[in-house]
Amino acid sequence: MKRLSTLFAIAFAATVVAAPSSATSVALEVESRVISHFGVGSSERAFGKLEFVGGITYSSPNSLLGAVSSIRFRPDGTHFVAGLDTGHWLTGAIQRDEEGALAGLSELHVTSMLNAEGQANGKKVQMDAEGLALAPGAAIVSYEQRHRVDVYPDPGFETSGPKRSYQIPFPRAELRSNRGFETLVVAPSDGPLAGAPVIVAERSLNKDGNLLAAVLDGPMKGTFSVVRNDPYDATDGAFLPNGDLLLLERRFRLSDGVGMRIRRIKAADIRPGAVADGEVLIDADMSHQIDNMEGLDVVQLPDGDIRIIVVSDDNHSILQRNLMLEFRLIGGTEHS
Repeated sequence: MKRLSTLFAIAFAATVVAAPSSATSVALEVESRVISHFGVGSSERAFGKLEFVGGITYSSPNSLLGAVSSIRFRPDGTHFVAGLDTGHWLTGAIQRDEEGALAGLSELHVTSMLNAEGQANGKKVQMDAEGLALAPGAAIVSYEQRHRVDVYPDPGFETSGPKRSYQIPFPRAELRSNRGFETLVVAPSDGPLAGAPVIVAERSLNKDGNLLAAVLDGPMKGTFSVVRNDPYDATDGAFLPNGDLLLLERRFRLSDGVGMRIRRIKAADIRPGAVADGEVLIDADMSHQIDNMEGLDVVQLPDGDIRIIVVSDDNHSILQRNLMLEFRLIGGTEHS
């Protein structure tokens, strides 16, 4: 979802970026600036149940960089794959300073996503990639407007069209054109969901006003819902090692601009027929270093430390920033 509302679209007008006509990978130059403090004018490190570790804002002279809607890290915790809502893949690696905080990005390449015919398609309505998940042998992408969940080979997603698609278990009439399944996550393989993909809608609602959600495969396959707290919309999520789901949410109000929060939904509440809700771990507004936050992933360090990395979508607007922020989960994966 690139327009939080009509007014937000006006305030943060996006520049249309032309897609390459093939899957040729383009190397990007990138400039990064370190963000040392999350609170504007404050040295505070703890925010709710999270501790700010560090962050960066980044840019490139190449206009293809931007519109980051989702991010997934490889097992090494350094290399990542990101999805751009312009219909592109972004791959790269993070750099850390001597103290382990984010310092920059490297190895950045952007490649046009291919459709089912193996062709690059620059039409936004066709390739509005919002959610991304990595599973063994697969890179899975959820698209808005033309709602679908496509499965690409991994490795090989950059040069291949999707090999198959998951069936979305909701009537198309119930899915809002630009408020579809931005959250796409793959559950831990050793948990009750057995590595199944899970989707949560940004703002497509059931009759009770809750977010549509589903487990797309496996022994717990079926639909559920997530309580929506107006004016927040779900933009991404990631599973903790113990099976709890972190859900990234965003809001926009004329009175105080954009906001970001993260909810923690217990593993037992992600099942067919459930109405899931969860504890708010962090709630941030424009007094913090945030923007249009759309992507989240969880990285577990070798020492067991749990890190949460969130990224923003700049909508290719000069009024917005590409951000990557990192937090530590206070108390690890234990339930509070």
